Parts: sequence; structure tokens; C-alpha cells
Amino acid sequence: MNDREQPDGRNGRNEKDDSHSSHSSHPHESEIPRVVPPRGDYRTLLSFQKAELVYDFTFRFAKRFLDRGDRTIDQMIQAARSGKKNLLEGSKAGTASKEMEIKLTTVARGSLEELLDDYLDYLRVRDHPLWDKDSKEALYVRRLGRKNPLVFEDLREIFETRPPEILANIAVCLIHQTNYLIDRQLETLDRDFVENGGLRERMSRARLEYRQRKQNRPPEGSR
Repeated sequence: MNDREQPDGRNGRNEKDDSHSSHSSHPHESEIPRVVPPRGDYRTLLSFQKAELVYDFTFRFAKRFLDRGDRTIDQMIQAARSGKKNLLEGSKAGTASKEMEIKLTTVARGSLEELLDDYLDYLRVRDHPLWDKDSKEALYVRRLGRKNPLVFEDLREIFETRPPEILANIAVCLIHQTNYLIDRQLETLDRDFVENGGLRERMSRARLEYRQRKQNRPPEGSR
């Protein structure tokens, strides 16, 4: 299955700087180039919201439908947790290192791919069908995915009343949606890195720009 329809909404960050500005006694402080870019709350990332839903769903699925003592329980839960936590850590690390943000976001993508394979294994070894990406069931989950944010409470009734093979297919659809958003996020991060460089490059560029401004500034009292 390759359910790749994009849920509604952008998978971007809130780039607005919400910090309170204060007046400074330094007459030229506003002219100092910014080195560390403003960051939005990671919880506004659609990829993180979807990854959190996948974790909540997987935790309950593994505990409820896998046999006690099955190592797959911990593996699935840890893979889901890694997907969520690495997106969080990547977003936070991005203030200092664009390279680290890309790396951690890529780790999140790999963890969710591993989790996807576990759900596919669950269906295959039990001879349960995998929904076609254009089936009415898969299309229904896509429509659910357009809700922003979609949280576990929105799926609780479905989770508590449907058999495990249905729930595993729903999880597959949700992971595909999450992976799509992460792929788009990585494209944006790659483009930003190529265009603006990492922290060391921004520091050098900002220092050079600041020196040039000081050199071109007229002496005090000449204006």
C-alpha cells in the first residue's frame, strides 16, 4: 500500500517570533544581524502532531493485540516513540544546528518506516488483507487525516469497536500520512540549508556584515 495523499494544511513552522522585545541602551543593537533563527513551537508541526497520534495508537494496539512477552510490543512502541521524539529534538536542535535537525528528522522518518513494516508483518503473517490505497476504507482514513489536529480521542470509538486487522490498516494509513509530511519537511530543511548554510556560516556572515556596517557608519555627531 502506498497511501500518499497529503492531508490538508502545511507542514511548516510558525516562524513568528513571539518573544517580547525590550528597548536597549545600545544605539545600534537593532542593526546586529541575527545568527540564531526564530523557531516555532514543535507542536505546531503537522508531522509531529501525526507522529504523536501514531504513537498513541501504536501503544494501545501493541498492548491490546500482541501476546504478552512478544518482543514486538516493545519494538513497535519504541519505534513509534522514536518517530515522535526525534521530530521534537530535531526542531529544538535546529536553533543551533541545521545539520542536526536534518539528521534527527531523518532518524524519525526511519523509525516510522520500521514501524510501518511491523504493521505490514502483522497483517501478512495472519493472512489479513492490506487495504488498497484507493479502497473506500483507505479513502475514509484520508478524510479523517484532514482534521487538524487529529488526535487519538477522535479515533477512540473506532479503536474500541473494530477488530485488530482493521486497526492495523488504519495505522498503516496514518503512518503513510506522517511519512509524507516528514518527507516534505526534509525537502524544506534541505533547501534552507543549501540557501542559508549552517550555524557556523551564519555566524561568519553575520560578523562580516556587522563589521561592514560599523565601517560605513558616519561618526557620532556628524549627522
